[in-house]
Amino acid sequence: MALVDTSVWSLALRRRPDSLNIEQRLVVGEWSDLVREGRVQLIGPIRQEILSGVRLRQQFAELAARLAAFLDTPIETTDYVEAARFFNLCREHGVTGAPADLLICAVAARLNYAIFSLDHDFERYAKLLPIRLHRIVPA
Repeated sequence: MALVDTSVWSLALRRRPDSLNIEQRLVVGEWSDLVREGRVQLIGPIRQEILSGVRLRQQFAELAARLAAFLDTPIETTDYVEAARFFNLCREHGVTGAPADLLICAVAARLNYAIFSLDHDFERYAKLLPIRLHRIVPA
C-alpha cells in the first residue's frame, strides 16, 4: 500500500496531462498503476489539501467527486502523538518538519505503508524515522 501525498494527487488530478513533463508523466503513470491495483491510500488532511485553493465551484465539485472514490484511512489518536514525537526527533537532528507531513509519516509507520510524494522533505524524514518511501521502478 502507498499513502499518496498531495504533490502526487495534484499532478494526477489537478494538472492537464499535456502540461506535464516526462518525469511528471512517470509519476502520474505510477499513481494510475497504484489506483488500478487498489494500493492507493488517502487520509483526510491530504484530501483537504488537494481540495484547498480550487477557485471555481464547478472544478471543486468535480475534484471532490473524483476523490470520493477513495476512502480515508482512519487516523488514530496515537498517530497524532507519534507525529509530535517524530517532530521532536527530527528537530533534535536539525530537520524541520511540517506537522501535516509528520502525521503522514506516523500513519504510514503504523500501517507499514510506503509514502509516495514528490516533496523532498520526506527523504530527510526517512533518514530519521521508521518510514518507507514509494519509489518508481523503471520499466
